[in-house]
Amino acid sequence: YYIHAPLGGIALLTGGIALIVKKGNNVHKKSGKIFFFSMLFSAISAFIISVLPNHESPFLFSIGLFSTYFLISGLRSLRFKHKEFQLKTDKIIAYIISLTGIAMILYPILLFSKLNIILTVFGVIGIVFGLRDLKLFKDIKNLKKNWLKLHLGKMTGGYIAAVSAFFVVNQMLPGIWNWFVPGIIGSGYITYWMIKLNKKKPVANN
Repeated sequence: YYIHAPLGGIALLTGGIALIVKKGNNVHKKSGKIFFFSMLFSAISAFIISVLPNHESPFLFSIGLFSTYFLISGLRSLRFKHKEFQLKTDKIIAYIISLTGIAMILYPILLFSKLNIILTVFGVIGIVFGLRDLKLFKDIKNLKKNWLKLHLGKMTGGYIAAVSAFFVVNQMLPGIWNWFVPGIIGSGYITYWMIKLNKKKPVANN
């Protein structure tokens, strides 16, 4: 916990900076790099904490999983602007997040014979993202054209996970809203940038 919380705090700060500064400049790249590593190690520690005796938490596990997925796939999306790249690892990641999404939905049903709203929502999101990735990987030309959208969307997704964890731990809002409000606001931010990027010419190379 003493590692997880400080790293999460650093990720919140540097991720926020990366989101608001001009995309592609030195501040964006440096803050984004710090955000990536601090959030990744925070997510890994969340995995470990979530399976410790007397600390079992499927919710913390979910946050750790989604953070790791968004971060790694967001970073790997930068490769799609290059002429040659392999998709084997990316496909494995997509399958893992899809299957985990299914497991998140079924877990409370099989163990407690009831549906868990939070795990179901996040499970569905995982399935949707995984299947969307697999569909994108079939169209290399489109993948190259949209690498920037993928990078921005996935990295923002990682930041949403960090903010969601902060809200849940500190109970910033009433009950279940802590899980969903950051995602709703973050989705608005992503939509804004997707519309903005659609108005520009596709960027295929750096």
